[in-house]
Amino acid sequence: MDTHSLAEHDSIPAEADERVRTLLILGASGDLTGRLLLPGLARLIRLGRADGLRLVGAGSDEWTDEQWRARLDDSFAVALGKADDAGKAALQQVRDASTYHVLDVTKDGLADLVHTLTGPVAIYFALPPAISQRACSALGPDSLPKNTRLVMEKPFGTDQASAHSLNEKLAKLVPEQNIHRVDHFLGKATVFNILGLRFANRILEPVWNNLHIEKVEVIFDEDLALENRARYYDGAGALRDMIQSHLLHVMALLALNAPSTLHERDLRDHIGSVLRASSVDLDDPSSSRRARYTAGTIGDRQIPDYTAEPGVDTSKNTETLAEVTVSINNERWSGVPFVLRSGKALGIKRKEAVITFRPVSHLPVGFSGQDAPTKLRIGFGPDTLQLELDVNGPGDIFSLDRATLSANLNETDLLPYGEVLDGVLAGDPTLSVRGDTAEDCWRIVEPVLKAWSAGRVPLEEYEAGSAGPADWPSSHGRA
Repeated sequence: MDTHSLAEHDSIPAEADERVRTLLILGASGDLTGRLLLPGLARLIRLGRADGLRLVGAGSDEWTDEQWRARLDDSFAVALGKADDAGKAALQQVRDASTYHVLDVTKDGLADLVHTLTGPVAIYFALPPAISQRACSALGPDSLPKNTRLVMEKPFGTDQASAHSLNEKLAKLVPEQNIHRVDHFLGKATVFNILGLRFANRILEPVWNNLHIEKVEVIFDEDLALENRARYYDGAGALRDMIQSHLLHVMALLALNAPSTLHERDLRDHIGSVLRASSVDLDDPSSSRRARYTAGTIGDRQIPDYTAEPGVDTSKNTETLAEVTVSINNERWSGVPFVLRSGKALGIKRKEAVITFRPVSHLPVGFSGQDAPTKLRIGFGPDTLQLELDVNGPGDIFSLDRATLSANLNETDLLPYGEVLDGVLAGDPTLSVRGDTAEDCWRIVEPVLKAWSAGRVPLEEYEAGSAGPADWPSSHGRA
């Protein structure tokens, strides 16, 4: 790749190329840190991609340094077991030098702690959104070492207004290029697998438009139920938790026009262009659906009714399955529905995008059997590719049958959070959500949320372990 041509469009300050020297995790004693963040970091260290990094934890739990290091031992165990001698030494060095600070992150003590750290520093807010906003208020530009990076978990804000307010607050602390609004759902391998598939294949790019594609679906159905996450999930629901936070970005990658380069500015400009053209037509009664699971069985697990789960407030009418149909109002996609669906406690786990092509304009008379539409399926985690085609069937050559061409796409050596941290440590915001894009995602879903709150869309029910409400088209088969 010609990096000189990229430099002409480079909007990142030159000093942003400095790697982070200190990673400060706020909420270090929380579940996110132990279950996802630290194992991702451990693999990054094992592979030699975090040399010289110092790790500092901070949280409200009264932990000692020894208790914190015991957490590191648990989270680093898998990586340590697979590491060579150099990787083991690097993991041990980070573990032994790490410290923990008992801290109310919303008070002045946070700025005092940051001021003592060797920069560049990355501050990872592994906290609920409301606490993250208050923690930002406890910081000031003068308390931050040069080239500090701020790492925010999604959801970013709770609505468009709060996202805008948080953007303004962050902009007073660091430049936009140093704000990493992370979306671990979109790992680097997944992003570039989609882009490579679309733009490097002559057979696909010319037909990737409304002349040839009938609809696009992005599905993330989980077989997990609430899993003791009522404190967060009951205030969010499937629409905020998954569609607003993750699936709209997958949609944008599937729909964007070809950027001139893979530089973060070009790529994120094109993502933003798609989302600015996107909306949900609430005049169409099928443009949004919501449902909640009732008691049922998934495998050998007995799942209670959602309303009986500990910590659930039934007055909130929180949905556990959401579906919206997004229109992208531009020349390429006008008239093509983008169906985004995500839910919990479903019988079949599906993580995929399905591109359904339009029927052929003419099928010669004489063929029998079903003329099914061509479908391209892009699976997420593991990343797979399936192309479903009509071919001549066995025995009767005039009868159409179905054939599927399958391939596994290349994966990265890093866990999703390792990919996130790799970009943070290197100062690469390519996988981060830009501020204007974060606000646009809320703009798209807020009219839906208001319609639901007003009771304009019924809250349906589905049995845990089923495919969802029987009258939803997306609940039948593989859509």
